[in-house]
Amino acid sequence: MTQEQQVATTSDPLALYNAKRDFAKTAEPAGTLARGHGNAFMVQKHDATRLHWDLRLEIDGVLKSWAVTRGPSLDPGEKRLAVRTEDHPLSYATFEGTIPAQEYGGGTVMLWDRGTWAPIKGKSTKDLEKGHLHFILDGERMKGAWLLIRLKPRGKETRENWLLRKIDDAEAGGTDTLVETGLTSVKTGRTMQEIAEGKKARVLPRKRESRTKSGARGALDSRVRGNTGLPKFRDLQLCTLVDDVPAGNGWIHEVKYDGYRALLAVGGGTARVFTRTGLDWSDKFAGIAEAAAALPVASALIDGEIVAFKDGRPDFSTLKDAISNGGDMTFFGFDLLSLDGESLEALPNVQRKERLRAVLDGAGPRLQFAEHVVGEGETLFTAMCREGYEGIVSKRADAPYRGRRTKAWLKIKCTRRQEFVILGWTESTAKGRGFRALLLGQHRDGRLVYSGKVGTGFDRDTMAALRTRMDRLARKTPTVEAPRAATRGAHWITPKLVAEIAFTEFTPDGALRHPSYLGLREDKPAEDVMPEIPKKAAAARITVKVTHPERLIFPDSKVSKGQLADYYAAVAPIMLPWAAHRPISLVRCPQGRGKKCFFQKHDAGSFGKHVRHVDITEKDGSVEPYLYVEDADGLVQCVQMGTIEFHGWASSVGTLEQPDRLVFDLDPDEGLDFGDVKKAAIDLKQHLADIGLTSFAMLSGGKGVHVVVPLTPGADWDATKSFAERFARALAEAEPNRFTATMAKAKRKGKIFIDWLRNQRGNTAVLPYSARARSGAPVAAPVSWSELKDIETPAMFSVEDVDTLIGRANARALDGWGVANQVLPDV
Repeated sequence: MTQEQQVATTSDPLALYNAKRDFAKTAEPAGTLARGHGNAFMVQKHDATRLHWDLRLEIDGVLKSWAVTRGPSLDPGEKRLAVRTEDHPLSYATFEGTIPAQEYGGGTVMLWDRGTWAPIKGKSTKDLEKGHLHFILDGERMKGAWLLIRLKPRGKETRENWLLRKIDDAEAGGTDTLVETGLTSVKTGRTMQEIAEGKKARVLPRKRESRTKSGARGALDSRVRGNTGLPKFRDLQLCTLVDDVPAGNGWIHEVKYDGYRALLAVGGGTARVFTRTGLDWSDKFAGIAEAAAALPVASALIDGEIVAFKDGRPDFSTLKDAISNGGDMTFFGFDLLSLDGESLEALPNVQRKERLRAVLDGAGPRLQFAEHVVGEGETLFTAMCREGYEGIVSKRADAPYRGRRTKAWLKIKCTRRQEFVILGWTESTAKGRGFRALLLGQHRDGRLVYSGKVGTGFDRDTMAALRTRMDRLARKTPTVEAPRAATRGAHWITPKLVAEIAFTEFTPDGALRHPSYLGLREDKPAEDVMPEIPKKAAAARITVKVTHPERLIFPDSKVSKGQLADYYAAVAPIMLPWAAHRPISLVRCPQGRGKKCFFQKHDAGSFGKHVRHVDITEKDGSVEPYLYVEDADGLVQCVQMGTIEFHGWASSVGTLEQPDRLVFDLDPDEGLDFGDVKKAAIDLKQHLADIGLTSFAMLSGGKGVHVVVPLTPGADWDATKSFAERFARALAEAEPNRFTATMAKAKRKGKIFIDWLRNQRGNTAVLPYSARARSGAPVAAPVSWSELKDIETPAMFSVEDVDTLIGRANARALDGWGVANQVLPDV
């Protein structure tokens, strides 16, 4: 009779747990049944006989447990084996440490995730007895809907085998994104190696509980320092309206909230709420200002949107009513411009948002963090339109904050909505109706132009209020030229009121089709109201003329200069997140790749207006103008000047002296095959993971693989160079027959050179999606670690695979590629 069978006859659900352990030898807690019905969950990464992830759900006073052998996957098409294990006590939820090797489960245990869970609506925990459980997780890493399904037993199996699968929702993602990026403890910040070595916990961002205004003032501790004054209003970054969701993991996507844009200034124990034009509306949003004043910061400037909800969704009309009558309103913060006197505007978008998340964590219901997804913009857009939302906002993950309208922030609307100036109204024949329709206009080419009229979307109270305000602005003559038939008997007003209107499209003569009134916009002056015309796709926006497009650049592949320009125009949306706003060196081959090619990194103005330059001080003290690009026109302009390859610094022009990535270029000796390089890359990935660094693989398009490590800008060039060199030399010393960290050809015989020199100030590495000046017109292409195992050549993709590359960039396999908020470890 097995141990499991012996204890199965007892009524204690923790009997088997206790029977398996000697608590005089293991630090694990003894099993005691708890009372109550909580909803906690946690996952413990467990390096025992075999590495696995233990999923535990709180049910009936114990933790129901499954060992997930390859870890949870965000890919709905990936089913992970989850072996049911014994119930654990609730006290196990915080356990982290090392179980002695001779004991049951001997090995290192990390608290890898934690949060709350619940069965989906209409389901219950009793479904477990039926062999399935459909549930929602709200953890620090695992989120959204998941499914556990029990498999039928085979042969003499004594344990229950289940499958764990992610449900396809907004939280779905890449196959191994979670296990490859979740490398440290959510409790102590330690890696598995640090836990095994018994190192002390790292200092993690402090989780804050909601608190009253009076209690928050005293919560300012020594870590809050810097400028305590109230930050001043500054111009906001605005979105460009486009038709299509940008592809690729270089973009983050947020819900487009149907409300008022607001800038929240906090400092000196008080707060102010500014409209997008700088009006102080703190009295209108008093509850939000009060909540913001309680944030435990010395000062902050937060960009966001104020909304009110109706039927669970933001609703503009409900917001108007809430402003008038003091109703409930919520501020969703989506950007952090400054914190404790430090300007953050030059930081990449994702880094500003991570800082903001920590500021708003636990701030209460009035102040919320605006969540986002990386990549998968089309999925979010489809879901938002289906649920009746206004649309989404897509933002370049690496872009700084600009106080103007840019193409780094895009908005994509489910229905068309724009602002219009009210020009007047037409009379109604219905008794008690204040008017029949509003006459509308917009400013075009410096003058006010008639845009049609709207007669729906009003109730009686709204009409009465509008009529009162319009009567005060009455005038005898119109301010626009308008069709007489449409405006016969119209009453005209001075054009000061701004209305937001939903409509399906503009007619050929510029009038609205199927318009509906949504509400007045008090936060925008009438003179700023102009049409929003969606921009076309990047390839269609190119304004650079390419001369001699028929010239063959790759004679063996018959790829011409015009085709190369078309390639860069097409991949611009997925390439620019990695290539834009950073100093670049170009490989120029004016007569094609088979003729003379040369590097160029400085610009004397010969490239034209679409290629920018930034002045950089060299080691000898001289100042040189380095090249960089901002958009697709810049890429194509470089092609026009004979460029094939783009190589970039490991820093952006905004944080020039603080690198944002490490690149290890694995360059094999001629006698080695690609299989050796792949194995080396995977080993580097694991070594980096052991010290808490997430890395990503990129086919170089040449001979090897680049292992890319994203960094939060902070460390200087000396620190990153020192780390890269020490890491590479340590591997070379550990396996001298396999690796070398020395560039000299004589010392590379039969070895792989771990090129760490890419990480010095002024040095560059080939950029993702750059073509290479090699036979076959190959390109440098991001790949997942899962894919790399089956790839046979680093030149797998070429410029002729443009559609495939674009499709891959927005696919789940590359979800989150190249994005990780991490700093250099202290090793």
